[in-house]
Amino acid sequence: MKNFNQVKSTALELFSMASFVGHISTDEEYIQALELMEELIEEYDIYKSLIEVLEISIERWEDRADEFAEFNARIDNLDDGVATLRVLVDQYQLKADDLKDVIGGKSLVSMILNGSRKLTKEHIQAISSKYNISPALFFDCV
Repeated sequence: MKNFNQVKSTALELFSMASFVGHISTDEEYIQALELMEELIEEYDIYKSLIEVLEISIERWEDRADEFAEFNARIDNLDDGVATLRVLVDQYQLKADDLKDVIGGKSLVSMILNGSRKLTKEHIQAISSKYNISPALFFDCV
Protein backbone atom coordinates (compact mmCIF):
# COMPACT_ATOMS: atom_id res chain seq x y z
CA MET A 1 0.00 0.00 0.00
CA LYS A 2 1.28 3.45 -0.90
CA ASN A 3 1.81 6.08 1.73
CA PHE A 4 0.17 9.05 0.06
CA ASN A 5 0.71 11.20 3.15
CA GLN A 6 4.46 10.95 2.60
CA VAL A 7 4.04 11.80 -1.10
CA LYS A 8 1.87 14.80 -0.25
CA SER A 9 4.29 15.97 2.43
CA THR A 10 7.30 15.68 0.13
CA ALA A 11 5.46 17.53 -2.66
CA LEU A 12 4.49 20.35 -0.29
CA GLU A 13 8.09 20.64 0.83
CA LEU A 14 9.35 20.77 -2.76
CA PHE A 15 6.82 23.37 -3.87
CA SER A 16 7.39 25.53 -0.80
CA MET A 17 11.13 25.57 -1.61
CA ALA A 18 10.77 25.95 -5.38
CA SER A 19 7.21 26.82 -6.42
CA PHE A 20 8.47 27.55 -9.93
CA VAL A 21 8.79 23.80 -10.53
CA GLY A 22 5.02 23.69 -10.97
CA HIS A 23 4.29 27.26 -12.05
CA ILE A 24 6.57 30.13 -13.01
CA SER A 25 5.21 33.56 -12.05
CA THR A 26 8.17 35.92 -12.55
CA ASP A 27 11.27 36.44 -14.64
CA GLU A 28 13.36 35.55 -11.57
CA GLU A 29 11.55 32.23 -11.18
CA TYR A 30 12.07 31.58 -14.90
CA ILE A 31 15.83 32.07 -14.46
CA GLN A 32 15.80 29.76 -11.43
CA ALA A 33 13.88 27.14 -13.39
CA LEU A 34 16.44 27.27 -16.22
CA GLU A 35 19.31 26.98 -13.74
CA LEU A 36 17.70 24.00 -12.03
CA MET A 37 17.00 22.37 -15.39
CA GLU A 38 20.65 22.76 -16.36
CA GLU A 39 21.69 20.91 -13.21
CA LEU A 40 19.06 18.19 -13.52
CA ILE A 41 19.98 17.37 -17.10
CA GLU A 42 23.48 16.41 -15.97
CA GLU A 43 21.88 13.34 -14.36
CA TYR A 44 18.91 12.91 -16.66
CA ASP A 45 18.08 9.30 -15.80
CA ILE A 46 17.88 10.04 -12.08
CA TYR A 47 15.80 13.23 -12.42
CA LYS A 48 13.69 12.42 -15.49
CA SER A 49 10.34 12.81 -13.70
CA LEU A 50 11.29 16.17 -12.18
CA ILE A 51 12.69 17.31 -15.53
CA GLU A 52 9.36 16.51 -17.20
CA VAL A 53 7.39 18.55 -14.64
CA LEU A 54 9.83 21.46 -14.83
CA GLU A 55 9.78 21.33 -18.64
CA ILE A 56 6.02 21.92 -18.65
CA SER A 57 6.41 24.90 -16.32
CA ILE A 58 9.17 26.43 -18.48
CA GLU A 59 7.28 25.81 -21.71
CA ARG A 60 4.10 27.38 -20.30
CA TRP A 61 6.10 30.48 -19.25
CA GLU A 62 7.80 30.77 -22.63
CA ASP A 63 4.46 30.42 -24.43
CA ARG A 64 2.83 33.21 -22.37
CA ALA A 65 5.57 35.67 -21.35
CA ASP A 66 5.57 39.00 -23.18
CA GLU A 67 9.32 38.77 -23.75
CA PHE A 68 8.77 35.73 -26.01
CA ALA A 69 5.68 37.05 -27.86
CA GLU A 70 7.54 38.24 -30.97
CA PHE A 71 9.62 35.06 -31.19
CA ASN A 72 6.54 32.85 -30.72
CA ALA A 73 4.68 34.76 -33.43
CA ARG A 74 7.56 34.24 -35.86
CA ILE A 75 7.65 30.52 -35.05
CA ASP A 76 3.89 30.20 -35.50
CA ASN A 77 4.15 31.75 -38.95
CA LEU A 78 7.06 29.58 -40.06
CA ASP A 79 6.44 27.05 -42.79
CA ASP A 80 7.05 23.56 -41.36
CA GLY A 81 9.16 22.52 -44.33
CA VAL A 82 11.40 25.56 -44.08
CA ALA A 83 11.67 25.11 -40.30
CA THR A 84 12.76 21.50 -40.78
CA LEU A 85 15.26 22.51 -43.44
CA ARG A 86 16.66 25.20 -41.13
CA VAL A 87 17.12 22.62 -38.36
CA LEU A 88 19.08 20.43 -40.80
CA VAL A 89 21.16 23.41 -41.88
CA ASP A 90 21.96 24.18 -38.22
CA GLN A 91 22.63 20.57 -37.22
CA TYR A 92 24.89 19.81 -40.13
CA GLN A 93 26.29 23.36 -40.37
CA LEU A 94 25.29 23.50 -44.02
CA LYS A 95 25.60 26.37 -46.46
CA ALA A 96 23.38 26.97 -49.48
CA ASP A 97 26.21 25.55 -51.59
CA ASP A 98 25.97 22.25 -49.67
CA LEU A 99 22.31 21.84 -50.65
CA LYS A 100 22.55 22.87 -54.29
CA ASP A 101 22.93 19.27 -55.48
CA VAL A 102 19.94 18.18 -53.38
CA ILE A 103 17.51 21.06 -54.01
CA GLY A 104 18.91 22.99 -56.94
CA GLY A 105 21.02 26.10 -57.29
CA LYS A 106 22.32 28.15 -54.38
CA SER A 107 19.86 30.92 -55.19
CA LEU A 108 16.91 28.49 -55.05
CA VAL A 109 18.11 27.21 -51.68
CA SER A 110 18.35 30.79 -50.41
CA MET A 111 14.87 31.63 -51.69
CA ILE A 112 13.42 28.57 -49.96
CA LEU A 113 15.16 29.41 -46.70
CA ASN A 114 13.94 33.02 -46.77
CA GLY A 115 10.38 31.96 -47.59
CA SER A 116 10.05 33.38 -51.08
CA ARG A 117 9.88 29.88 -52.64
CA LYS A 118 8.29 26.68 -51.38
CA LEU A 119 9.81 23.24 -51.08
CA THR A 120 8.42 20.86 -53.68
CA LYS A 121 7.61 17.20 -53.21
CA GLU A 122 10.80 16.36 -55.12
CA HIS A 123 12.89 18.61 -52.85
CA ILE A 124 11.44 16.94 -49.75
CA GLN A 125 12.09 13.47 -51.14
CA ALA A 126 15.68 14.35 -52.02
CA ILE A 127 16.40 15.95 -48.62
CA SER A 128 14.75 13.04 -46.79
CA SER A 129 16.84 10.51 -48.69
CA LYS A 130 20.12 12.40 -48.28
CA TYR A 131 19.72 12.98 -44.53
CA ASN A 132 17.80 9.78 -43.76
CA ILE A 133 14.78 11.49 -42.20
CA SER A 134 11.06 11.03 -42.62
CA PRO A 135 9.34 13.29 -45.16
CA ALA A 136 6.58 13.74 -42.55
CA LEU A 137 8.88 16.16 -40.70
CA PHE A 138 8.30 18.68 -43.46
CA PHE A 139 4.55 18.86 -42.89
CA ASP A 140 2.34 20.25 -40.14
CA CYS A 141 1.21 17.24 -38.12
CA VAL A 142 -0.98 19.14 -35.65
